[in-house]
Amino acid sequence: MTPARAHLPEHGLYVITPASAAGAEALIDQVRQALEGGAVMVQYRAKGRATLAEARRLQRLCAEHGAPLIINDDPALALASGAAGVHLGVDDVPVAEARRILGPQAIIGVSCYNRIDRLRAAAAAGADYAALGAFFPSVTKPHAATAAIELLRLARAASALPVVAIGGVTPENGGALIAAGAHWLAASHGIFESGDIAGAARRYRALFHRPSSKGIA
Repeated sequence: MTPARAHLPEHGLYVITPASAAGAEALIDQVRQALEGGAVMVQYRAKGRATLAEARRLQRLCAEHGAPLIINDDPALALASGAAGVHLGVDDVPVAEARRILGPQAIIGVSCYNRIDRLRAAAAAGADYAALGAFFPSVTKPHAATAAIELLRLARAASALPVVAIGGVTPENGGALIAAGAHWLAASHGIFESGDIAGAARRYRALFHRPSSKGIA
């Protein structure tokens, strides 16, 4: 029997795990606080140091909170850990290959940076969401391609593919991204280096309940 398709939240805070976590216990605790604060999706991003043990623990934690766990770059790790899906960058395997590995039930996201053509291609290939940005200077990726907020409006006009806004997103600037069409706000440094992870997550979450966020599909 084919597993049920993973649930993709309609909107909300999408947290990306920090590079600063000092070991598995610290990582799990930090992600738990983010989930308790209202994060709706988690991406396990640990370039060159991701482990199956950590991925499995994160999967169990996310399942307890009803939040999909997305694995950065690695469909095989996503499959082995039971994660909900994978996020692919420009140098990773194509969407079709990730779908072959993970099956029709998986959530597959694609980094589209500041390119509408890449977003259209991701949609045509069967991706489930696209990431656009960086909209603001990013501590996590200081050399990332930059994008204007208008790109979100162009994306919504070009495709029905849901969009996550990434890059320097804060509770102070995130409302404008939601108003322009972002379904989710991605954050790493703004959550995990805040000094109050759950509190920071609540501030991001509150943006989706303001009048400016009404009508996001």
